[in-house]
Amino acid sequence: MSQVGTNQVQLSNQEIQRYSRHLIMPEVAMEGQRKLKAASVLMIGAGGLGSPLGLYLAAAGVGRIGVVDFDVVDFTNLQRQIIHGTSWVGKPKLESARTRMLDLNPHIQVDGYEEPLSSANALRLFADYDVIVDGTDNFPTRYLVNDACVLAGKPNVYGSIFRFEGQASVFDAKRGPCYRCLYPEPPPPGLVPSCAEGGVLGVLPGVIGTIQATETIKLIIGQGEPLIGRLLLYDALEMRFRELKLRKNPDCPVCGTHPTVTELIDYEAFCGITPEENLGKEWEITPHELAARLKNDGNHLVILDVREPHEWEIVHFPAARLIPRGDLPERVHELDTADDIVVYCKTGARSAQALGFLRQAGFRKVKNLRGGIDAWAREIDPSMPRY
Repeated sequence: MSQVGTNQVQLSNQEIQRYSRHLIMPEVAMEGQRKLKAASVLMIGAGGLGSPLGLYLAAAGVGRIGVVDFDVVDFTNLQRQIIHGTSWVGKPKLESARTRMLDLNPHIQVDGYEEPLSSANALRLFADYDVIVDGTDNFPTRYLVNDACVLAGKPNVYGSIFRFEGQASVFDAKRGPCYRCLYPEPPPPGLVPSCAEGGVLGVLPGVIGTIQATETIKLIIGQGEPLIGRLLLYDALEMRFRELKLRKNPDCPVCGTHPTVTELIDYEAFCGITPEENLGKEWEITPHELAARLKNDGNHLVILDVREPHEWEIVHFPAARLIPRGDLPERVHELDTADDIVVYCKTGARSAQALGFLRQAGFRKVKNLRGGIDAWAREIDPSMPRY
């Protein structure tokens, strides 16, 4: 850990009192607390994982904490993103997180970067920080964080969550494998749903984010055995932790013996993510266009819901037909290629994939509801519940 002037860092009487439970532990003591005060940590995201991470790093006395986030607080965040409160809904997560962290510990510095992390800014943002902590929920950013950490020589404290399961590790190419050693290639687009599509147990990011905070503090104070070369797996339903040993891949394209990735790339393209707009306007219908169609000739439309049955129970179009996306190959015979079909899901992503399948199956009179039923509730029918 490269920290400048650690021996010259002093703790005030207030700080000594604040951190007293650290100071009486020989593994931390005054030396470790000075290291924490001299350290800098960059958090990527102030969401589910970033919430416990930011709170505990602030409480521990990490001297400088950077936060990269350009999202706003939504009601759906509050079930798990405990750094934010109801009064912050609609406001920037960055300001919400900074306000809470400084209220928890006014002796620290919190720097905000209200911009998306990209290949253009990652190395610049990472340069001034000792540890990078990945609290993101998408594959392009995970690969971007990994590659930027390898190129910049920074440890990457990794965490991921989905439904009832979580993972955590520390990727440090100087001492062990990187994320690409574990996952050389991203999964096909749409194979792994996001938390917005698949859900997440509210307390799960608390467990994994706290593990990330623990590993970050251990790296800073130089105590214990970090999760380098180890992947920690957590199953909340079984309340079980498992550990997998990880090995450095000598052929890894970014940290291997002969790396081929020597600069940051287009990670959206690397992960095979195609914007929904690339479907073409002829394959999409907006909520307002659908409302007009339903008013004029609704009897001639088939509304196809490709979500899961438990989502159907929350909210659905009254005249819709439910065929979950995964069941389409076996139930496609229930649809007629002569019908005008509008496919929808929650936000438009799964229905876009379903539309692609239907096109391959010979359907030509089919459109995807842009933004899904969530956009319909926002723009057309506010009485509908949103989830």
